Amino acid sequence: MKEIILYTQPECPPCEITKMFLNENGYTYTIKDITKDAAAHKELTRQFNSFSTPTIVIGDTVIRGFDLEKLRSALEMTE
Repeated sequence: MKEIILYTQPECPPCEITKMFLNENGYTYTIKDITKDAAAHKELTRQFNSFSTPTIVIGDTVIRGFDLEKLRSALEMTE
């Protein structure tokens, strides 16, 4: 299974929805809180060219914001 990294921050409702979705479907993932981890914030902006949370990285796929269709596709979930 591909590694899943979730860039998040407090008070982010879409981040919480993303966590709920991943948990409910049995996925393990790494949380990187960009407010507490300066290196994670630099990764988010420089490596992934993203300026918002949630940003989900699954293998080579970067999903900015909660997008259920893209998330299901990146996780290779069937309907």
